[in-house]
Amino acid sequence: MSNERESSEDNSELNPSDAAQRRTLIKVLFINLAQAIVVGAVGALANSTSLMGAALDNFADGIVYGLSIYAVGHTVVAKARVARLSGTFLIVLAVALLIEVLRRFFAAGEPIGLAMIIVALANAATNMFCLRLLRSHRHEDVHLRASWIFTTNDMYVNLGIAASGVAVILFQSSLPDLLIGLVVVAIAFKGGREILGQAREARRPEASTASGPRS
Repeated sequence: MSNERESSEDNSELNPSDAAQRRTLIKVLFINLAQAIVVGAVGALANSTSLMGAALDNFADGIVYGLSIYAVGHTVVAKARVARLSGTFLIVLAVALLIEVLRRFFAAGEPIGLAMIIVALANAATNMFCLRLLRSHRHEDVHLRASWIFTTNDMYVNLGIAASGVAVILFQSSLPDLLIGLVVVAIAFKGGREILGQAREARRPEASTASGPRS
């Protein structure tokens, strides 16, 4: 009986006008997957932990945007579930990147600072373009707010990577690259917690309705 009720609620909240959201999310999905490939390849060649972290972050964003595309037109509960999954995934990503930073700390090799600067600035410019695409939708639903947080974090991270590339060149050391890798970890963890908090807030009215008096 409860399954039939939930199904009817899902169908009642579907909105055909969500096509604009879907088109925007599809665009940023493919942009982020392209970023992940390019930045990951350069990061591996340049021996840069921070660039590899940015590439992994872009790949994670692509997965989140794919989940968000699924959430378009579904109920608030479904959108909150997608946001919660996105936040959890971002925290897992932060832990994986922390392990990579620690591994590279004990391994030899110095990153190529100039490559870090060029790729990070190009990536930041692409993030700004994605933010322009998302701007008109960022207050509409919780899964879109999660997408906005992801992309904003990416832009800050890439500006930090560019700054660390300058420091690598000036000091001839891999330490700035590793430090920015740790900053990426902190930003990813903070973003994940923020998304989880928004998912809880979005589900609170639904939980209050569900726990109300039954006839």
